[in-house]
Amino acid sequence: MRTLRRPGSLLWPAVLVALACTAPAAAADPIATQPIATQPIASCAPAFAAPAVPAGVPFLDWSENVGYDAQGNLWVSRTYRNEVQRYNRSGALTATVPVEFPGAVRSGPDGLLYVVYGDSPTSAIRPGGVVRFDPSAANPKPEVFVSGFTFPNGAAFDETGDLYVASTVGVVRVRRDGSVDTAWTGKAAKLGANGIVAQGRSLYVTSNGGPLGQILRISIDDPSNQTAVADLASSLPGVPDFADDLLVDADGILYVTTLSGQLVRIDPASGVACAVLSGAPLTSVVATPGQPDELLAGTEGGAVLRVQLAR
Repeated sequence: MRTLRRPGSLLWPAVLVALACTAPAAAADPIATQPIATQPIASCAPAFAAPAVPAGVPFLDWSENVGYDAQGNLWVSRTYRNEVQRYNRSGALTATVPVEFPGAVRSGPDGLLYVVYGDSPTSAIRPGGVVRFDPSAANPKPEVFVSGFTFPNGAAFDETGDLYVASTVGVVRVRRDGSVDTAWTGKAAKLGANGIVAQGRSLYVTSNGGPLGQILRISIDDPSNQTAVADLASSLPGVPDFADDLLVDADGILYVTTLSGQLVRIDPASGVACAVLSGAPLTSVVATPGQPDELLAGTEGGAVLRVQLAR
Protein backbone atom coordinates (compact mmCIF):
# COMPACT_ATOMS: atom_id res chain seq x y z
CA MET A 1 0.00 0.00 0.00
CA ARG A 2 1.27 3.45 -0.84
CA THR A 3 2.06 5.62 2.16
CA LEU A 4 2.77 8.77 0.17
CA ARG A 5 0.25 10.79 -1.77
CA ARG A 6 0.68 13.34 -4.54
CA PRO A 7 0.15 17.03 -3.64
CA GLY A 8 -3.21 17.10 -5.43
CA SER A 9 -4.65 14.20 -3.41
CA LEU A 10 -6.31 14.39 -0.04
CA LEU A 11 -3.59 12.77 2.12
CA TRP A 12 -0.12 14.26 2.38
CA PRO A 13 2.61 13.64 4.99
CA ALA A 14 3.98 16.57 6.99
CA VAL A 15 7.51 15.20 6.80
CA LEU A 16 7.72 16.19 3.13
CA VAL A 17 6.93 19.78 4.05
CA ALA A 18 10.05 19.87 6.17
CA LEU A 19 12.11 18.28 3.42
CA ALA A 20 10.93 20.87 0.94
CA CYS A 21 12.32 23.65 3.09
CA THR A 22 15.62 22.09 4.18
CA ALA A 23 17.09 19.83 1.48
CA PRO A 24 19.67 21.18 -0.99
CA ALA A 25 18.70 21.73 -4.61
CA ALA A 26 19.61 19.12 -7.21
CA ALA A 27 21.53 20.19 -10.30
CA ALA A 28 19.85 19.85 -13.68
CA ASP A 29 21.54 18.00 -16.54
CA PRO A 30 21.18 18.63 -20.29
CA ILE A 31 18.37 16.90 -22.14
CA ALA A 32 18.92 13.17 -22.40
CA THR A 33 18.09 11.21 -25.53
CA GLN A 34 18.18 7.54 -24.54
CA PRO A 35 14.72 5.95 -24.12
CA ILE A 36 13.63 4.72 -20.72
CA ALA A 37 11.79 1.48 -19.97
CA THR A 38 8.04 1.79 -20.41
CA GLN A 39 5.24 -0.68 -20.89
CA PRO A 40 2.86 0.29 -23.72
CA ILE A 41 -0.74 -0.90 -23.51
CA ALA A 42 -1.70 -3.17 -26.39
CA SER A 43 -5.19 -1.72 -26.83
CA CYS A 44 -3.83 1.48 -28.41
CA ALA A 45 -0.93 2.43 -30.63
CA PRO A 46 1.81 2.82 -28.03
CA ALA A 47 3.61 6.04 -27.18
CA PHE A 48 7.27 6.03 -26.24
CA ALA A 49 9.03 8.09 -23.57
CA ALA A 50 12.54 9.37 -23.00
CA PRO A 51 13.85 11.71 -20.31
CA ALA A 52 13.84 15.41 -21.21
CA VAL A 53 14.89 16.55 -17.73
CA PRO A 54 16.36 13.79 -15.54
CA ALA A 55 15.15 12.99 -12.04
CA GLY A 56 16.90 14.50 -9.04
CA VAL A 57 16.19 13.64 -5.41
CA PRO A 58 13.21 11.22 -5.24
CA PHE A 59 9.97 12.92 -4.17
CA LEU A 60 11.78 16.13 -3.19
CA ASP A 61 12.16 16.95 -6.89
CA TRP A 62 8.61 15.82 -7.66
CA SER A 63 7.63 17.60 -10.90
CA GLU A 64 4.05 18.55 -10.10
CA ASN A 65 3.37 20.54 -13.26
CA VAL A 66 4.98 21.58 -16.52
CA GLY A 67 4.33 24.40 -18.96
CA TYR A 68 5.93 26.64 -21.57
CA ASP A 69 6.27 30.40 -21.66
CA ALA A 70 5.92 32.53 -24.80
CA GLN A 71 9.67 32.33 -25.42
CA GLY A 72 9.62 28.52 -25.52
CA ASN A 73 11.26 27.97 -22.14
CA LEU A 74 10.04 25.04 -20.08
CA TRP A 75 8.84 25.69 -16.53
CA VAL A 76 8.58 22.92 -13.93
CA SER A 77 6.79 23.18 -10.58
CA ARG A 78 8.86 21.57 -7.81
CA THR A 79 6.19 21.50 -5.14
CA TYR A 80 8.32 20.15 -2.30
CA ARG A 81 11.11 22.61 -3.05
CA ASN A 82 8.66 25.53 -3.03
CA GLU A 83 9.91 26.78 -6.38
CA VAL A 84 9.35 26.72 -10.11
CA GLN A 85 12.32 26.15 -12.40
CA ARG A 86 13.03 27.49 -15.88
CA TYR A 87 14.83 25.35 -18.48
CA ASN A 88 15.99 26.64 -21.85
CA ARG A 89 15.63 24.77 -25.15
CA SER A 90 18.91 22.93 -24.46
CA GLY A 91 17.61 21.62 -21.16
CA ALA A 92 19.80 23.81 -18.96
CA LEU A 93 18.39 25.22 -15.72
CA THR A 94 18.37 29.03 -16.12
CA ALA A 95 16.25 30.33 -13.22
CA THR A 96 14.41 29.34 -10.07
CA VAL A 97 11.49 31.36 -8.70
CA PRO A 98 10.21 30.92 -5.11
CA VAL A 99 6.54 29.88 -5.05
CA GLU A 100 4.91 28.22 -2.05
CA PHE A 101 3.74 24.71 -2.97
CA PRO A 102 3.39 25.47 -6.71
CA GLY A 103 0.88 23.71 -8.94
CA ALA A 104 -0.11 24.51 -12.53
CA VAL A 105 2.19 26.69 -14.65
CA ARG A 106 0.42 28.55 -17.48
CA SER A 107 1.37 31.30 -19.91
CA GLY A 108 -1.18 34.10 -19.84
CA PRO A 109 -2.58 36.21 -22.69
CA ASP A 110 -0.42 39.11 -21.46
CA GLY A 111 2.80 37.10 -21.83
CA LEU A 112 3.24 36.73 -18.07
CA LEU A 113 3.56 33.35 -16.43
CA TYR A 114 0.80 32.38 -13.98
CA VAL A 115 1.55 29.81 -11.27
CA VAL A 116 -0.90 28.26 -8.84
CA TYR A 117 0.38 28.30 -5.26
CA GLY A 118 -0.82 26.57 -2.09
CA ASP A 119 -1.19 23.13 -3.73
CA SER A 120 -1.18 21.52 -0.29
CA PRO A 121 -3.52 20.63 2.58
CA THR A 122 -2.01 23.61 4.42
CA SER A 123 -4.19 25.82 2.20
CA ALA A 124 -7.07 25.02 4.55
CA ILE A 125 -5.45 27.40 7.05
CA ARG A 126 -3.15 29.31 4.70
CA PRO A 127 -5.20 29.78 1.50
CA GLY A 128 -3.61 29.38 -1.90
CA GLY A 129 -4.08 31.27 -5.13
CA VAL A 130 -2.14 32.35 -8.21
CA VAL A 131 1.05 34.39 -8.60
CA ARG A 132 2.37 35.86 -11.84
CA PHE A 133 5.69 37.20 -13.11
CA ASP A 134 7.68 38.07 -16.21
CA PRO A 135 9.15 34.74 -17.38
CA SER A 136 11.80 36.45 -19.52
CA ALA A 137 13.38 38.33 -16.61
CA ALA A 138 16.81 37.23 -15.43
CA ASN A 139 15.44 36.94 -11.88
CA PRO A 140 11.62 36.86 -12.07
CA LYS A 141 9.77 38.35 -9.11
CA PRO A 142 6.36 36.77 -8.40
CA GLU A 143 3.41 38.87 -7.28
CA VAL A 144 0.04 37.65 -6.04
CA PHE A 145 -2.65 37.86 -8.73
CA VAL A 146 -5.52 36.28 -6.76
CA SER A 147 -5.78 34.42 -3.45
CA GLY A 148 -8.19 32.69 -1.08
CA PHE A 149 -8.41 29.21 -2.65
CA THR A 150 -8.52 25.84 -0.92
CA PHE A 151 -6.05 23.28 -2.31
CA PRO A 152 -5.80 24.74 -5.84
CA ASN A 153 -3.98 22.63 -8.43
CA GLY A 154 -4.91 23.00 -12.12
CA ALA A 155 -5.32 26.14 -14.21
CA ALA A 156 -6.39 27.11 -17.73
CA PHE A 157 -7.12 30.28 -19.71
CA ASP A 158 -10.10 30.48 -22.04
CA GLU A 159 -10.17 32.24 -25.40
CA THR A 160 -11.24 35.55 -23.82
CA GLY A 161 -8.43 35.57 -21.24
CA ASP A 162 -10.38 34.51 -18.14
CA LEU A 163 -8.51 32.11 -15.86
CA TYR A 164 -10.03 28.95 -14.38
CA VAL A 165 -8.47 27.30 -11.35
CA ALA A 166 -9.35 23.74 -10.32
CA SER A 167 -9.45 23.13 -6.57
CA THR A 168 -10.76 20.43 -4.26
CA VAL A 169 -14.06 22.30 -3.89
CA GLY A 170 -14.62 23.09 -7.56
CA VAL A 171 -13.57 25.40 -10.38
CA VAL A 172 -12.93 29.10 -9.70
CA ARG A 173 -13.32 31.66 -12.48
CA VAL A 174 -10.93 34.62 -12.27
CA ARG A 175 -11.45 37.68 -14.45
CA ARG A 176 -8.53 39.39 -16.18
CA ASP A 177 -8.43 42.05 -13.44
CA GLY A 178 -7.88 39.37 -10.78
CA SER A 179 -11.41 39.45 -9.34
CA VAL A 180 -13.32 36.21 -8.78
CA ASP A 181 -16.60 35.67 -10.62
CA THR A 182 -18.45 34.34 -7.58
CA ALA A 183 -21.75 33.72 -9.38
CA TRP A 184 -20.06 31.56 -12.04
CA THR A 185 -17.87 29.82 -9.46
CA GLY A 186 -20.86 28.94 -7.29
CA LYS A 187 -22.32 26.93 -10.17
CA ALA A 188 -19.07 25.07 -10.89
CA ALA A 189 -18.68 23.33 -7.54
CA LYS A 190 -17.34 19.81 -8.00
CA LEU A 191 -15.61 17.95 -5.19
CA GLY A 192 -12.12 16.81 -6.09
CA ALA A 193 -11.47 18.93 -9.22
CA ASN A 194 -7.80 18.58 -10.14
CA GLY A 195 -6.61 19.21 -13.72
CA ILE A 196 -8.33 21.54 -16.15
CA VAL A 197 -8.05 22.56 -19.80
CA ALA A 198 -10.15 24.85 -22.03
CA GLN A 199 -11.35 24.23 -25.57
CA GLY A 200 -13.64 26.78 -27.15
CA ARG A 201 -16.54 27.36 -24.76
CA SER A 202 -15.93 24.15 -22.80
CA LEU A 203 -13.71 23.17 -19.90
CA TYR A 204 -12.51 19.61 -19.36
CA VAL A 205 -11.79 18.76 -15.73
CA THR A 206 -10.37 15.70 -14.00
CA SER A 207 -12.41 14.89 -10.90
CA ASN A 208 -11.62 12.45 -8.09
CA GLY A 209 -14.20 13.34 -5.49
CA GLY A 210 -16.25 10.20 -6.08
CA PRO A 211 -15.82 8.24 -8.14
CA LEU A 212 -12.11 8.41 -8.93
CA GLY A 213 -11.02 9.10 -12.47
CA GLN A 214 -13.92 11.02 -13.96
CA ILE A 215 -13.37 13.43 -16.85
CA LEU A 216 -16.02 16.15 -16.93
CA ARG A 217 -17.05 18.69 -19.55
CA ILE A 218 -18.24 22.00 -18.08
CA SER A 219 -19.91 24.64 -20.22
CA ILE A 220 -18.24 28.03 -19.80
CA ASP A 221 -21.51 29.75 -20.69
CA ASP A 222 -23.52 27.63 -18.24
CA PRO A 223 -21.25 26.07 -15.59
CA SER A 224 -24.14 24.15 -14.05
CA ASN A 225 -24.13 22.12 -17.28
CA GLN A 226 -21.62 19.38 -16.39
CA THR A 227 -21.30 16.12 -18.30
CA ALA A 228 -19.07 13.11 -17.60
CA VAL A 229 -17.32 12.31 -20.89
CA ALA A 230 -15.24 9.42 -19.52
CA ASP A 231 -14.85 7.31 -16.40
CA LEU A 232 -11.45 5.66 -16.13
CA ALA A 233 -12.73 3.12 -13.61
CA SER A 234 -15.10 1.63 -16.19
CA SER A 235 -13.06 2.39 -19.33
CA LEU A 236 -9.76 0.79 -18.32
CA PRO A 237 -8.92 -2.55 -16.68
CA GLY A 238 -7.66 -2.68 -13.10
CA VAL A 239 -8.49 -0.76 -9.94
CA PRO A 240 -9.92 2.78 -10.06
CA ASP A 241 -7.22 5.29 -10.92
CA PHE A 242 -6.60 8.89 -9.83
CA ALA A 243 -6.93 11.20 -12.87
CA ASP A 244 -4.48 14.06 -12.62
CA ASP A 245 -3.60 16.57 -15.33
CA LEU A 246 -4.83 16.71 -18.92
CA LEU A 247 -4.53 18.50 -22.24
CA VAL A 248 -6.57 18.70 -25.44
CA ASP A 249 -4.83 18.47 -28.82
CA ALA A 250 -5.67 20.19 -32.11
CA ASP A 251 -8.04 17.35 -33.03
CA GLY A 252 -9.99 17.68 -29.78
CA ILE A 253 -8.52 14.50 -28.27
CA LEU A 254 -7.76 14.49 -24.55
CA TYR A 255 -4.61 13.08 -22.94
CA VAL A 256 -4.86 12.42 -19.21
CA THR A 257 -2.14 11.47 -16.73
CA THR A 258 -2.87 9.14 -13.81
CA LEU A 259 -1.42 8.23 -10.43
CA SER A 260 -0.76 4.66 -11.59
CA GLY A 261 1.49 6.02 -14.35
CA GLN A 262 -0.79 5.74 -17.36
CA LEU A 263 -1.15 8.26 -20.15
CA VAL A 264 -4.74 7.85 -21.31
CA ARG A 265 -6.10 8.94 -24.67
CA ILE A 266 -9.79 9.92 -24.62
CA ASP A 267 -12.13 10.84 -27.44
CA PRO A 268 -14.60 13.17 -25.66
CA ALA A 269 -17.15 12.75 -28.45
CA SER A 270 -17.52 9.01 -27.85
CA GLY A 271 -16.02 8.60 -24.39
CA VAL A 272 -13.69 5.87 -25.69
CA ALA A 273 -10.51 5.72 -23.62
CA CYS A 274 -7.32 3.72 -23.91
CA ALA A 275 -3.91 3.88 -22.29
CA VAL A 276 -1.02 4.56 -24.66
CA LEU A 277 1.76 4.47 -22.07
CA SER A 278 2.36 2.94 -18.66
CA GLY A 279 5.27 3.44 -16.31
CA ALA A 280 6.16 5.75 -13.42
CA PRO A 281 3.32 7.77 -11.84
CA LEU A 282 2.58 10.80 -14.03
CA THR A 283 1.58 14.17 -12.59
CA SER A 284 1.12 16.50 -15.55
CA VAL A 285 1.24 16.85 -19.32
CA VAL A 286 1.84 19.64 -21.85
CA ALA A 287 2.10 19.78 -25.64
CA THR A 288 5.53 20.60 -27.04
CA PRO A 289 5.29 23.80 -29.12
CA GLY A 290 5.68 23.12 -32.83
CA GLN A 291 5.72 19.34 -32.34
CA PRO A 292 2.17 18.00 -32.86
CA ASP A 293 3.09 14.40 -31.99
CA GLU A 294 5.14 15.19 -28.90
CA LEU A 295 4.19 15.82 -25.27
CA LEU A 296 6.11 16.42 -22.07
CA ALA A 297 4.98 14.74 -18.86
CA GLY A 298 5.92 15.39 -15.25
CA THR A 299 6.50 12.52 -12.82
CA GLU A 300 6.48 11.86 -9.10
CA GLY A 301 10.16 10.87 -9.34
CA GLY A 302 11.05 14.33 -10.63
CA ALA A 303 11.95 13.52 -14.22
CA VAL A 304 10.19 15.27 -17.09
CA LEU A 305 9.55 12.82 -19.91
CA ARG A 306 9.40 13.51 -23.62
CA VAL A 307 6.53 11.41 -24.98
CA GLN A 308 6.37 10.55 -28.67
CA LEU A 309 2.83 9.73 -29.79
CA ALA A 310 1.98 7.22 -32.52
CA ARG A 311 -0.48 8.50 -35.11
